[in-house]
Amino acid sequence: MSQIEMDNEQGQQSNRWEGYIDWRNRSAIKGRHGGMVAASFILVVEVLENLAYLANASNLVLYLSRFMHFSPSKSANIVTNFMGTAFLLAFLGGFLSDAYFTTYCIFLLSAMTEFLGLVILTVQAHIPSLKPPVCPLVNRNVACEEVDRGESDNVIRRPLFGGTRCWRNKSLSCGALIAVTFVVWIEDNKGWQWGFGISTATILISIPIFLLGSATYRIKISRGSPITTIFKVLAASVYHSWVSRNSSNAISNFSTSSSYTTKASEDGEYPKGKAETQTLTEDLKFLDRALLTTAGPPWLECTIRQVEEVKSVLKVLPIFMSTIMLNCCLAQLSTFSIQQAATMNTKVGSLRIPPASLPVFPVLFIMILAPVYNHVIIPFSQKVANTEIGITHLQRIGIGLVLSIVAMAVAALVEMKRKRVAIQSGLVDSTETLPITFLWVSMQYVLLGSADLFSLAGLMDFFFTEATSSMKSLATALSWVSLAMGYYLSSVLVALVNHITGTFRHTPWLHASNINQDHLEKFYWLMCILSGLNFLHYLFWAQRYRYGSSGHDNQIEIQIVNN
Repeated sequence: MSQIEMDNEQGQQSNRWEGYIDWRNRSAIKGRHGGMVAASFILVVEVLENLAYLANASNLVLYLSRFMHFSPSKSANIVTNFMGTAFLLAFLGGFLSDAYFTTYCIFLLSAMTEFLGLVILTVQAHIPSLKPPVCPLVNRNVACEEVDRGESDNVIRRPLFGGTRCWRNKSLSCGALIAVTFVVWIEDNKGWQWGFGISTATILISIPIFLLGSATYRIKISRGSPITTIFKVLAASVYHSWVSRNSSNAISNFSTSSSYTTKASEDGEYPKGKAETQTLTEDLKFLDRALLTTAGPPWLECTIRQVEEVKSVLKVLPIFMSTIMLNCCLAQLSTFSIQQAATMNTKVGSLRIPPASLPVFPVLFIMILAPVYNHVIIPFSQKVANTEIGITHLQRIGIGLVLSIVAMAVAALVEMKRKRVAIQSGLVDSTETLPITFLWVSMQYVLLGSADLFSLAGLMDFFFTEATSSMKSLATALSWVSLAMGYYLSSVLVALVNHITGTFRHTPWLHASNINQDHLEKFYWLMCILSGLNFLHYLFWAQRYRYGSSGHDNQIEIQIVNN
């Protein structure tokens, strides 16, 4: 090969995105694939997808209670289970794209699934025979006939797809703003089939828009999921612990050392033939047993890098667990809060606002607060703390958790006021609107929206900075898992509260067909107490957490003796 040909080949190699391909499985080229052109298609798709999803998520609880005749608690649980599953599917989509497919294929698959689900929901809302008999709501205390099980098993799927950071958040806010205003108004005034139809059309439009940008996408090659590494290291640790008890192979000494050298080419992240310096931290020492060289299955062989990667994820799990309760509080904004507003006066001047449009308050508030947070609060905290980061990630999460406690206390007080107005007006069992403005309920939306802003931003940054390079995608995906677990926890709490209070008091707190006869204020006070206990749990782990920059100060070397 001539020198010119060699230079051309080297130039072509340097012009390629390493580890990325285009939609035709060819090497991705710098300057041609990726960048803002590709991102613009994705952001438009994000707006459309979020519009379709939130339009249904914010108003679904009223559709289930008013037209499917489920009780307030059943409607709330169906919605929280639906949203929890949607968030969990996002995590599943990330796993599948890392391990087996690409994000390109996963989006197309999930978008088609969501489209089919919305088609079924639209048809169900349009055909009277697929709905329960119409119930004249003269008396809220009279239970209407619920839809049967077969008719209620329509499922909407949310696309298993993620985007970039800052612009993605703006696109999500734009989609949410349109969803909770225009589409919700259509559902309340023109018919649910029209609202569901708009969501269906939106998802259908997003697919060709996504395909139009195919030639510009830079798609990461699937190299296996970090979840596999976690299970591998955990299995190896357990296996070697069990074997070491029954053989002479054991860890004979742990001595302080500066480093441990291993081949970098083992995980394919460094140029072949080079070596990297690896060290073991003193955290989670039981995982170090995964490096023992006892005879075992080849697939259980682990490197120090893999052990440290798993440690970086397991260390953040207590923090992750502490945010589940916050997301459980957020779940109430899509369920009971909307049902509260539906009984109140929703007029602002001469304009009647649909109850499901209440999320517009936190959306607008976050859109205003986010720039203030980034350009005022953070720089100010940097000057006060005299550090580059200012407010630490854990402090941001803590502020969010405190705001969630305040929000649930405010929600309980507002519900007490709402019920007092219903009793004084003699409208407990009536379908008439209570003489109290729904803007009272907006207070809990603003407080929980602020809590979400602080905690979500802190949580994402915390996971991203603390995880190793190969675990960053998994660590940031934990925020979606936290959302899913929070919504599932809401369903569990409602069921437990009804079971326990029904057993000892014979009248469950959240079981009536009329929300005015439920004890929602007691449930909110319970959420406030649980959030307080959760904050104490968070403080316990946050005060003991060592950031990654200091976590590698104390390093050890394993010496293994094989007899």
